[in-house]
Amino acid sequence: MTNDTSGYTDALNGLTEMAGKLARMQVDLVNNGIKSATSIVEPLGKTSIGLVENAFDAVNQVLQSVSSAIAPKE
Repeated sequence: MTNDTSGYTDALNGLTEMAGKLARMQVDLVNNGIKSATSIVEPLGKTSIGLVENAFDAVNQVLQSVSSAIAPKE
């Protein structure tokens, strides 16, 4: 009888250990996914901001050129 109880206990301990490892692996996967997403989004955000700044600079230069062309010459 003691042998059967020991077998069940070992099986239960093994199952609990495996469930813990699986849970830990899932948490690690989520963490790695978040880190990867962050490392992808950060450069894209910086590039997008740079593109917007360049577009505003270009529009500003065009407006200045138009203003100087329209302004009367003295």
